[in-house]
Amino acid sequence: MKKVWVRVDPWRKDLVTAALEAGADAVILPEGHSDQAKALGRITTVAPDGDLRPGHDVVFFPIASKDDEVRAATEHPGKTLVLQMRDWTIIPLENLVAQRSGLFAEVAGAEDARTVTQILEKGVDGIVLVTDDPAEIKRTCELVKGHGEPIALATAKVTAVVPLGMGDRVCIDTCTSMVPGQGALVGNSSGGLFLVHAESLENPYVAARPFRVNAGPVHAYTRVPGGRTKYLSEMAGGDEVLIVRHDGATEVAYLGRSKVERRPMLRVEAEAEGQKVSLVLQNAETIRLTRPGGEAVSVAVLKPGDEVLVHLTTGGRHFGMAVQETLTEK
Repeated sequence: MKKVWVRVDPWRKDLVTAALEAGADAVILPEGHSDQAKALGRITTVAPDGDLRPGHDVVFFPIASKDDEVRAATEHPGKTLVLQMRDWTIIPLENLVAQRSGLFAEVAGAEDARTVTQILEKGVDGIVLVTDDPAEIKRTCELVKGHGEPIALATAKVTAVVPLGMGDRVCIDTCTSMVPGQGALVGNSSGGLFLVHAESLENPYVAARPFRVNAGPVHAYTRVPGGRTKYLSEMAGGDEVLIVRHDGATEVAYLGRSKVERRPMLRVEAEAEGQKVSLVLQNAETIRLTRPGGEAVSVAVLKPGDEVLVHLTTGGRHFGMAVQETLTEK
């Protein structure tokens, strides 16, 4: 997830408060103000007396020439490098993003932040916002932190729905209210993840719980930010959760809790682009997958021939990270 730091130099309490309320990760302060910032709320400070120290943990690096770009590619390994673009151009940033990590870029607002976080698709690791406008802090944090990497979704055709016995299933309860067409990616195999719809729809049996995805059994994979997966059994309060919309747009939410309970289960099998995919889910009418148009379809009425959305990948997973290897899962 991209980081947002806000420069507050000289000190201004209103800007620090705006940064805290917008969810910024850190504030850059003049010496002697770190304790004042922390009295307002929990936030990392970048200052000579702060959590991160300029010149030691963080290096501010002006880029005014090709020589500066060449040096920035190799100097200060292991440190966060904040690029200060004196002549704002995209090419130097593209070159540096291709060569190293740990890069932040100074920006003046939300639109600049959008550009630098999407360069070469990967983007810089974070931005340093330089503004005296509290509203711009809010806009920039919403843009950078409210949305994640887009996800490619494919249409799968259901081939079987098979009732099973009892199993341990996991509800992931987030700190975000999801809307129809949103949910989480879950699968028996990391190679094929179904878009499991959030419990955002009213029904005669139970009130809507738009913060929840009744995701599946403890063994299943779910996609999390940064291109990684986790077993549902590993999910715990405070974890980042990737919320996915039917058009592939994503945003990052945070897990308030996970609930593991013993429930009757069923297995959904499908095929997409010649690849077989499957998922075990709780056998209940409130559990839904997502159709290509974003409509939810209950597993209680799901049948062979129905179309649902999936995310396909190749290779395997090693501690949640994608690896290219020969892998067969049945």
